[in-house]
Amino acid sequence: MSAVVSWEAARKERDRLQADGKRLVFTNGCFDLLHVGHVRYLNEARTLGDALCVALNSDASVASIKGPRRPLNGLEDRAEVLLGLSAVDYVVVFAEERATSAIEAIAPHVYAKGGDYTPESLNEEERQALDRVGASIEILSLVPGKSTTETLSKLYDGESKPLQLGVLGSGQGSSLEGIFHAIDDGRLPDTEVALVLSDQPEARILKVAEDRCVPAVSVDPGPYKTRLGEPAQKEIRDRLKAASVELVILAGFMRRLKAPVLEAFPKRVLNVHPSLLPNYPGLCAWKQALGAGETKTGSTIHLVDEGLDTGPILGQETVPIRKDDTPDDLLERIKVAERKLYPRVIREYAATL
Repeated sequence: MSAVVSWEAARKERDRLQADGKRLVFTNGCFDLLHVGHVRYLNEARTLGDALCVALNSDASVASIKGPRRPLNGLEDRAEVLLGLSAVDYVVVFAEERATSAIEAIAPHVYAKGGDYTPESLNEEERQALDRVGASIEILSLVPGKSTTETLSKLYDGESKPLQLGVLGSGQGSSLEGIFHAIDDGRLPDTEVALVLSDQPEARILKVAEDRCVPAVSVDPGPYKTRLGEPAQKEIRDRLKAASVELVILAGFMRRLKAPVLEAFPKRVLNVHPSLLPNYPGLCAWKQALGAGETKTGSTIHLVDEGLDTGPILGQETVPIRKDDTPDDLLERIKVAERKLYPRVIREYAATL
């Protein structure tokens, strides 16, 4: 067939093969930077049956698994290269991180996986799907020293990689815009935003990220108003880790992080707060300062611990309070200070890590 086909077409081809007493072999992966290890692996997989179907991760799912700088080659290019190999009969595409749904839809006779896996180390969901469709699992020969990661490490040898930021926000994304501007104008050099997460599916911060082609994901916070459920904490941790995030930036994120995230990123989670901490922690800090008759307030960047705005202070910017200030006026000037302060603190703190 030698084509990119739908799951339904692949299933029909599988049924046709079975009617003729033949077998469909299935494997999956990103296949981003094809090398000799891939070629040997696919050639061996093809010998296990009568046709080989390769399930290829979409661009978005590659980025979710490998980080924001991947894939190096887009989906169409990756598919065309695979189909140029004599071992590959057809390619299907799946958008999830795992091929579970594709396995269940196509029901291959044989599932082939590389020699760096064992049947026990396969993803549990995928293994259960293979059991349900009755596919045998075949672990192929290991080709040592041949991997995309190793190839890329040679390319980057001796070069510094950009600092990878993960940004969490619940609102408009003004702090994120400030970070992007600082990256653009050189105030925040050698830095990339790898991932943006929000607890609000309609938050503008997600659109700000998408406009810059940065992966942006909404995470279900669970049934709570001011905190995250345990599944959400773990999902945030896992997504940040998968994106190779080195420093976590809270930008108007209105829920408190706990152990799953803080333990995974010790002393690497920063927050911005609209007051001169330790004064006026908590919600609506600028309104608190205004109502108390203060003559100044400002913005604070601090490390996050399990307390409420109690972590070590890394930097502050003072904003005077005018006699005619409304809460909205004051907040806008605090945001201006924040957009100057946050990139500087990120740069200075990252240099100490």
